Amino acid sequence: QVQLVESGGGSVQPGASLRLSCAASRITTRNSCMGWFLQSPGQERELVATLSSDFRPRYADSVKDRFTISRDDDKSLLYLQMNSLKPEDTAMYYCAAGWFCGSMLVTDVRYWGQGTQVTVSS
Repeated sequence: QVQLVESGGGSVQPGASLRLSCAASRITTRNSCMGWFLQSPGQERELVATLSSDFRPRYADSVKDRFTISRDDDKSLLYLQMNSLKPEDTAMYYCAAGWFCGSMLVTDVRYWGQGTQVTVSS
């Protein structure tokens, strides 16, 4: 069974940085569309960034120029480098794998991690 396990969340002040990691097992990351989604309380889950199997990244407008998605296929790890964090970035962040790199749709996610909380507050 595919497993995605996130880590790296935490509580930081505005302007700080965090790096989220997602350890993938029983899935070949180099052959997969992978990405990060976020969900705030009472809100729909929404896409943050995707990375296709050929390393093409796409980002939500709200995080462009601040977040960077990357992948280490040898270690089966997906990363999200988050810089210049803002209070509105506060959410649970989920690692995902599936077929959503083209559609950018939550409904095309096949596998989810359990999430890691990011809180940005002064």
